[in-house]
Amino acid sequence: MKIKDIIFFGIILLAAALCRLVIPDSLPNFSPIAAIALFSGACISDRRLSLALPLAALFLSDLVLGLHGTMLFTYAGFLGIFLIGRYFKPSLGLSMIMTSLAGSVFFYLLTNFGYWLLYAPEKTLGGIYKAYFDAIPFFRNTVAGDLFFSTILFGFFFIYIKITVVRLEKSVVTK
Repeated sequence: MKIKDIIFFGIILLAAALCRLVIPDSLPNFSPIAAIALFSGACISDRRLSLALPLAALFLSDLVLGLHGTMLFTYAGFLGIFLIGRYFKPSLGLSMIMTSLAGSVFFYLLTNFGYWLLYAPEKTLGGIYKAYFDAIPFFRNTVAGDLFFSTILFGFFFIYIKITVVRLEKSVVTK
């Protein structure tokens, strides 16, 4: 990836990460971080950079918004979403929707298990059911945010690739 490409996508990813800080509290879990993780895993070939982007965006925004006891589960959830992107390599369309939804479900299951394990007063089957049930409103926002931001990131990438291909074709034709 060329330096101008890295700068271009760095700006897009930074803008998406900043959205996490400005989204109102009335939309908890409507966040771009999962989309950044999915996109980075799928579209950025440099393994270190692709993993560092979502984790850095999450960590920096956590420093501003506040650290919490379930961070291990939260970070593991985003790592899982990154791996979904890396393994399935979604593109714009149905595969992006399906991998985004898979990431949302994985994150929901893992983080709410972590909440139940660390904080729920009842360590029973009923207690874990309650933890998952009580998190459904957050899950709706998670799915909506993941689909919204994934569409934006993969959409920009698709447009960028199309523009690059057209420029290459024009340069080949004019030579």
